[in-house]
Amino acid sequence: MAGFSDRVVEVVAGTRPGEVLAYGEVAAEAGNPAAARAVGRVLRARGAELPWWRIVTAGGRLVPGLEVEQAGRLAAEGVTCRGGRVSAARCGDDGTATTR
Repeated sequence: MAGFSDRVVEVVAGTRPGEVLAYGEVAAEAGNPAAARAVGRVLRARGAELPWWRIVTAGGRLVPGLEVEQAGRLAAEGVTCRGGRVSAARCGDDGTATTR
């Protein structure tokens, strides 16, 4: 059975161009809804091999310090970002970023 980190890698690797998920959504899909921060640690450790730019905070905020790069990568996939966040159209009724 794959560990949590491996499941996070599978979820993130499975995101499609233009798809945006929140860290908590990735954690839930990987089997531990309370582990959003752990998703961030996995992405820091293994992000070079993954489409890390498709993962944002629950409020749609981009990665601090990498906002310009992340916004550029998302824009190339058709996702609009403003003020360091994905556009409101990418957020659900509860304000969380999602396209699933």
